[in-house]
Amino acid sequence: MKKVFFGGSRKISRLSRTIRERADNIIAKGYVVLIGDANGADKAMQRYLADNAYRKVIVFCSGNNCRNNLGDWETRFVTSNREKKDFLFYAEKDKRMSNEADYGFMLWDGESKGTLNNVLNLLERNKYILVYFSPEKQFITLKKLQDIDILLHKCKPDAVRRFDRTLKIIRRANIKQSQLEFA
Repeated sequence: MKKVFFGGSRKISRLSRTIRERADNIIAKGYVVLIGDANGADKAMQRYLADNAYRKVIVFCSGNNCRNNLGDWETRFVTSNREKKDFLFYAEKDKRMSNEADYGFMLWDGESKGTLNNVLNLLERNKYILVYFSPEKQFITLKKLQDIDILLHKCKPDAVRRFDRTLKIIRRANIKQSQLEFA
């Protein structure tokens, strides 16, 4: 059975009609949805799936507590050796979902490094991703790691530099700094 890793920015808390239509396609195909427990996009999609009584959902939670599981679905707790609940603490859960998924469906606000890290994780595992880029209300399909520059060229140069410092995009995607230069 195919599995889709759904994730997104915490700033995105509403699903547009076009996003709901894509979710309806996932439901119609009977895919298993792997989803996190964060507020924002995760919670909004959980609400949509619960409202549609969709049962093929697995909620991944970091540590011993699950922040959101609105459909009372199967839960997977992912432990981390980090005590501080920071970016790396939650990234363990996301990495696990990237490993298990066949595809990705991400809602990105152009700012969330967690969502961008999920995109990178999926691409590093040769998995296709559908990204909804919310600033332009546009869907973008990414098929290979070097496609990350399609997203990055939509961001401000200072944001790209910040992402690279944290996520090591240039090294991970094996792209040249010049590919991320802006006019």
